[in-house]
Amino acid sequence: MRTLKNLFDNNIQWAAKIKESDPEFFAKLSRQQNPEYLWIGCSDSRVPSNQIVGMLPGEIFVHRNIANVVIHTDLNCLSVIQYAVEILKVKHIIVCGHYGCGGIRAALEKKAHGLIDSWLRHIKDVYRHHQGKLDAIADDNERLNLLCELNVIEQVGNVCHTSIVQKAWESGQELSVHGWIYSIEDGILKNLNVCVDGACEMSDTYRIHWK
Repeated sequence: MRTLKNLFDNNIQWAAKIKESDPEFFAKLSRQQNPEYLWIGCSDSRVPSNQIVGMLPGEIFVHRNIANVVIHTDLNCLSVIQYAVEILKVKHIIVCGHYGCGGIRAALEKKAHGLIDSWLRHIKDVYRHHQGKLDAIADDNERLNLLCELNVIEQVGNVCHTSIVQKAWESGQELSVHGWIYSIEDGILKNLNVCVDGACEMSDTYRIHWK
């Protein structure tokens, strides 16, 4: 039990299957990583970034946390964004939430959950900004799923507000920030039609004027 043998066995089978289809795959993978995409998603185990877009290891740089939140004081997330943008030169940052998100559901509940309450506070802020619209929805699941969508849109904005992304735009770097959401029930991604290509598309409140 200490070694979790079944997982090591699965790994051997997985590596063998990959090498069977492409004998040079791991040799090529080990030389460099050159992804065009940064995926900021939820930690939920049912939302595997590579698999749901049909990509192999090395093609997507990934950051995941509970409810795919981007916070201006989260050095972990910001470090990932900086590395992806400045070193890897990704062309797309995708914020992807999912319907039925447990973190979003917990944020809607008016009870204590422990340490995570400090994290969920940021989602509660999203709820507060849209409270009239959300409270008008009678069905609990519909309300939850709308907040899942609104949270993605909010986090797209938070990515764009970082000095990292705005500096990239200022230097002329090709970079787009997208908002998507995933349905665990049918495995389909939905484009929320949120895509920001430059600082000119942002509110001036958050825009950095470099000159």
